[in-house]
Amino acid sequence: MSADINATNPMLEIRDIKRDYHVPGGFLKPSKVVQAVKGVSFSLEKGKTLAIVGESGCGKSTLARILTFIDEPTAGELLIDGQKVDTRPGHLTAEMRQKVQIVFQNPYGSLNPRQKIGDVLGEPLLINTKMSAAERRERATEMLVKVGLGPEHYNRYPHMFSGGQRQRIAIARALMLNPKLLVLDEPVSALDLSVQAQVLNLLADLQDEFGLTYVFISHDLSVVKYIADEVMVMYFGEAVEYGSRDAVFSDPQHEYTRTLFAATPRADVESIRARMAKRKLALAAG
Repeated sequence: MSADINATNPMLEIRDIKRDYHVPGGFLKPSKVVQAVKGVSFSLEKGKTLAIVGESGCGKSTLARILTFIDEPTAGELLIDGQKVDTRPGHLTAEMRQKVQIVFQNPYGSLNPRQKIGDVLGEPLLINTKMSAAERRERATEMLVKVGLGPEHYNRYPHMFSGGQRQRIAIARALMLNPKLLVLDEPVSALDLSVQAQVLNLLADLQDEFGLTYVFISHDLSVVKYIADEVMVMYFGEAVEYGSRDAVFSDPQHEYTRTLFAATPRADVESIRARMAKRKLALAAG
């Protein structure tokens, strides 16, 4: 199944994107081709959030790598802000790279532990712009404030921050070049629940302020229900369901989507009480 390309003002379009990996053979084993993404298509309107959900190995992270130009698709077309992207080595423009940024799951792993935070934030400007050192510092300080930190954090190192603060820094770095599209690959899954809520609220505020478009990769349906405008469900490299958040959650059409939702514990108070009562009965019976 592929999503209909029907957005009136799309920031992102992908058309029949495929990604194959060639696995070399070994002793008495022939080489084979693994189809990680199998002809996925969708369109995402400017300023909206698409959540891509599915179990590990479904192809959602591979798709994220294609959207951020880390991996080249085997086939298909990718358009950003109406412009077709040439992802072949040496053909991708600096302007296009600046339009799309990614935030990874592990903020500490994506930050250089030997760099001060000011240098981490200023590096994209140093590489991609002609800003002076003073201008880079001013921009980095402004962005620290935007993500809920302060100028006093400029000269500190990543190990001096909590996990939630490091993810805020990773978000700030992704925004330094004024991108139009952010790909967020499990950005809150490594954080405590209370910190998750803070980071999700921050992302919502930044989206409103800067008019950002989000592709949000997640396996956590409670997070998806909170942040998404549209939802795409992937299963073995295919998009098996696509629709508005409310439509997908209220009336899932595909059997895999229904199974996925049924396997996810509900977080409302009554559901939690029911699970606790069931557990007490099981313990008493045992």
